[in-house]
Order: sequence, then C-alpha cells, then structure tokens
Amino acid sequence: MNRISSPGRPFMEAVPWQSLPEETTRPHIEQLDREVLILRDGHVLAGGADALAVYLRRSPRRRYRIAGAVITFPGVIRCAHAVYRWVARNRHRMPGGTYACRLPPPQP
Repeated sequence: MNRISSPGRPFMEAVPWQSLPEETTRPHIEQLDREVLILRDGHVLAGGADALAVYLRRSPRRRYRIAGAVITFPGVIRCAHAVYRWVARNRHRMPGGTYACRLPPPQP
C-alpha cells in the first residue's frame, strides 16, 4: 500500500487491487485488469483517464486542478482515453514495467 502524498498532491491511497477484499474487486475485475480505478465503498468513482482527471482536480495546487478540469473537455478527454489505453497496453514496456504488468489477451 502506497500513500501518495506530497506538497501539491491530494492524499490518495494507492492499493494493488489484488490486495483488496474479493467482495470489493469481484464486480470490477475486468475493469481492474485494464485501468486504475478510484473506488469508494466498493463503488467505482472513476477509472483510467477519468481517474487521472479526478486525482488532479483534487489537488491543493491550482495548476493541477486546472489541468484536471481541462482533461474533462470533450476533445481532450477523448485524446486522454486513447493515450491511457495505449499506455495500459504497453505498460510492461515502460521503465520499471515487468511481464507481470502485461494486460491479459482480449477475450473473443
């Protein structure tokens, strides 16, 4: 469990989904394999690029809140979703990524 907190960043707790209770993850397992989720009381508040926007909008720093708001603009959010999907598909190739980071193959 990592506590993400530093000046200018909102407090959020990063928890690998595999360490969460099964009753919390079971309804969201496919989505958890594809993207980061912001969960509260077992409910998805946001996922993927939308989660990034939520995270930034909760920052104590104005510039991050503005960036989070800009991400939600119609043209920007479509681009953010595309970039997020590309990064998620290639996360095992990113610095620090491992084979375990690979996404499962798409189901037919």
